[in-house]
Amino acid sequence: MIRDQYLSGEYLVKNPLWHADESPWKAKYVLQMIARNKLAPTTICDVGCGAGEVLRLVHEGLQGRCRCWGYDISPQAFARSRRLSSERLQFKLADIRQEKDAHFDLLLLMDVLEHLEDYFSFLRDLRPKAEYTILHIPLDLSVRNVLLGRLCDFRAAYGHLHYFTKEVALEMLRDVGYEVVDYVYTWQANSLRYVWNENKQNPWILARRVAGFVARAIMSLPSRVLFAIHEDWAVRLGGQWRLLVLAR
Repeated sequence: MIRDQYLSGEYLVKNPLWHADESPWKAKYVLQMIARNKLAPTTICDVGCGAGEVLRLVHEGLQGRCRCWGYDISPQAFARSRRLSSERLQFKLADIRQEKDAHFDLLLLMDVLEHLEDYFSFLRDLRPKAEYTILHIPLDLSVRNVLLGRLCDFRAAYGHLHYFTKEVALEMLRDVGYEVVDYVYTWQANSLRYVWNENKQNPWILARRVAGFVARAIMSLPSRVLFAIHEDWAVRLGGQWRLLVLAR
């Protein structure tokens, strides 16, 4: 089954950081979305929390005022996230849908839907579990990605089964009964500090990762310039953006 890669350790082999290096910028956008919509959650649940870093940083950014739970079905992800646990920050190796009485002020779904065989049923099952949901969705469908044949690369490397544009993502949420409250494009800005800390013991791997970091920064300049002129065009052409949505 497709989900076996998250249970067997295959996904960890392909993505040894489990995308923890992306956590600082993702958490920053989540905190901005909470602030600009004047939300004051006291309970937060991160579904498909992976290594747990996004939830930890959101919890930290809210000065620990709320209780947070992270759920993931992967034993490898749970092994990483459980090390971050504290009294008000807990992680569970479980499917949130099996938690019959669970209810939260805010659910986080950060880069999860594209991995699911049936995200429609998944979203319908989760909707009663929270007043608000923040979703982060890769916008893989772009002129650049289609012309370069990158969609199959995303499937092989990251397990993406579905590909979205902004318009498709927003209509999908409305189709399953959510009200879209707010949304914003996000830009992947991996942390060079995190890359250094995770790889400084292996100079060869560190050099490769830093070189890749610099190359991506240079190649992204045209898309960033176009984004300043017309956001939708830049996203549809460049394919390096994602969408953060607040729904209820």
